[in-house]
Amino acid sequence: MAWFFLILAGVLEVVWSLGLKYTQGFTRPVPSIITGTAIVASMVSLARAARTLPIGTAYAVWVGIGVVGAVIGGVVLFDEAMPPLRIVFVVLLVVSIVGLKLTSAT
Repeated sequence: MAWFFLILAGVLEVVWSLGLKYTQGFTRPVPSIITGTAIVASMVSLARAARTLPIGTAYAVWVGIGVVGAVIGGVVLFDEAMPPLRIVFVVLLVVSIVGLKLTSAT
């Protein structure tokens, strides 16, 4: 169950990090509320996962999911560039996340 909460926390981190772009500096109420809610829900889910998982693993996986999701979301939603080296480094992050999952005690 801890991994479920950790993945949920990572997905919510993607939501709030991409949502920041839509808030326009928290001047738009609806995107700001969605972003703020996602931040809180992400932290609560991360805390729930960290009850069982080692904090170093939980935090690294949470950040990794957020980074990979934000990069992909930036490309899809905001037409950001995706040069070959950027792809290589995103793949390295994914490999690291999988490695942490495989070597975690739970």
